[in-house]
Amino acid sequence: MRIAVIGAGAAGIMAALHAAPVAQEGGSVSLFEHNQTVGRKLLVTGSGRCNLSNDLLDPSLYYCSDPDWIELFLDRFGVAELKEVFEKLGIPTIKTDDGWYYPLSQSAHAVVEILHERLLEADVKLRVATEVEWFSWKEGQFELKLNWNERKTVERFDRLVLAAGGKAYPELGSKGSLFPALRQIGHTVEPISPALGPIFVDLGAFSALKGLRFDAVTSIYLDGERLSSTFGNLIVTEKGFNGPGVMNLSHFVGLFPGRDLQLQVNFLAPFWEGMAEELADLEKARGSLRALLLRALAPKAVDFFLSQAEIAPETQIKAVEGEQLLRMLRVATDNRFKIKGAGDFKNSQVTIGGAPVSEVDPITFESKLIPGLYLVGGTNNIAGPCGGYNLHYAFGSGVLAGKHLVSSNINH
Repeated sequence: MRIAVIGAGAAGIMAALHAAPVAQEGGSVSLFEHNQTVGRKLLVTGSGRCNLSNDLLDPSLYYCSDPDWIELFLDRFGVAELKEVFEKLGIPTIKTDDGWYYPLSQSAHAVVEILHERLLEADVKLRVATEVEWFSWKEGQFELKLNWNERKTVERFDRLVLAAGGKAYPELGSKGSLFPALRQIGHTVEPISPALGPIFVDLGAFSALKGLRFDAVTSIYLDGERLSSTFGNLIVTEKGFNGPGVMNLSHFVGLFPGRDLQLQVNFLAPFWEGMAEELADLEKARGSLRALLLRALAPKAVDFFLSQAEIAPETQIKAVEGEQLLRMLRVATDNRFKIKGAGDFKNSQVTIGGAPVSEVDPITFESKLIPGLYLVGGTNNIAGPCGGYNLHYAFGSGVLAGKHLVSSNINH
């Protein structure tokens, strides 16, 4: 059996490694990569630390048209399975207090170098600096049109794993150029749009907070109705907001272009319970409202919220009038920003769109339409939030596809 894997990212590397036993039975596994080296996109994951997975994996956290589909996948390949895979590869993992998993080295470079070594040990044929310009399916075989060193050739394979990803980080090689070929052989390709990127809004007076970071609850609204909410760290930028606290919502901007979208930011949500206790009985409250807010927020933010509510900085909590407090809470917890746009493919971490999950088996990742075709990683229309969810899915889809290729070869 001759197997071709297109794309040497997280999903493609895992698919090639786990399909490699086919080579011991007289077959071959060829891993094609446009870049000069494998795992180039992996190098930037987790801010260079390679955030592998998360203890809070849950189907509800993924953007997926079929919750049962992603649940079946996670049941088959959860955190325990991912840790086992990496232990066997010689990449021990550690978990942070908040449940995020990283390699013990906390180095994406170390992970990529080990994976590269494992590929060589497994006799995977590394075809780097090779552009797969097109693929087709004819008479039960996959025909790849290749361009390497300005030489154009055609090669045929019995099985094909498409792990070329979406369009995020195009400078790293993800251009979505093979989606037309996928469509031509009979698959649906849903519109591709950026996800996990910044959200641009009309900041108005809030531009005074540029450069500040907050842990906040953010919500996105369409025509006044809430679509989703998330909690996380965000930073106020010149054009709006960035960071996990808004990145997990950015795909909605692409899903509803030109619509009336608003972003609500609750800057006090993580700290409100404790503050509310002090404000519940103003007669017994001690100190200034400013001092109370300073327990959780930077002075620049506190002074801004008080100014917007027309409350003097020295105002004691017991002297705050009800209407003043309501004004301050509206500014700090319920201000809604008109969304002007979101990050493009260049500054978004993943994409949504591609092959619908209804056309892919969630356990084997084999196409339900084309026998011998496997669709993994960013090829499928699925995306998770920040925190290792997308990398977990990419690794897992590659592992399951690779294992099924081996079992199907044995049963062939």
